[in-house]
Amino acid sequence: MTTNQGTYSIGDRAGLLWTWWKGDALPVLPPLPDFSVERAANLEELAFMMETTQDEVLKLRQVGHEPYLARIGAHAVAVGWSATGKAAFGGGLITFQVPPQNRYLYYFITLPAWRGHGIYPRLLQYILRHECATNERFWIIHQAANLASQRGIERAGFQLTSAVHFLDTGGLGLLTTKENKERALTGAALFGLPLIESR
Repeated sequence: MTTNQGTYSIGDRAGLLWTWWKGDALPVLPPLPDFSVERAANLEELAFMMETTQDEVLKLRQVGHEPYLARIGAHAVAVGWSATGKAAFGGGLITFQVPPQNRYLYYFITLPAWRGHGIYPRLLQYILRHECATNERFWIIHQAANLASQRGIERAGFQLTSAVHFLDTGGLGLLTTKENKERALTGAALFGLPLIESR
């Protein structure tokens, strides 16, 4: 397939790219008893939730990324991050700069005992509501096999923008259709990826 950046052979699907722009609808989700979200500050608690070190958490904070922690009552049940500045995905395969008034959402984890309760879409919606006063566009990517993430992102109100595919060059590209062309073009420019239209 051909883009304005060259000819590529499309390989397996790596994931899906979704976006929510200020003014998009936010589906109404039923209240979840004792659910709350906070901007997290406790490095030890975050490191435990993410199964990493406090130093790694601190590095993310120092580059301007903000962690959010979801609770049921007093129990921390899920975590997620909102990135500005430099960010990455695909295990560091793709690095990019999040432009002003954009946020890249990533590193979402719900503890196993709390999965299936609708915590993920509610955490996403909290971040959208909290940050849309100063930001216009939000982006999120999940791996192709992660159907649970796909359901949660869709429930939260995000629009599917394009599929992320492996290319014969060893990199990644965005495969899109005409439906969300404007958002796909914006996403391709943000992530520095070729945009390839499906036939």
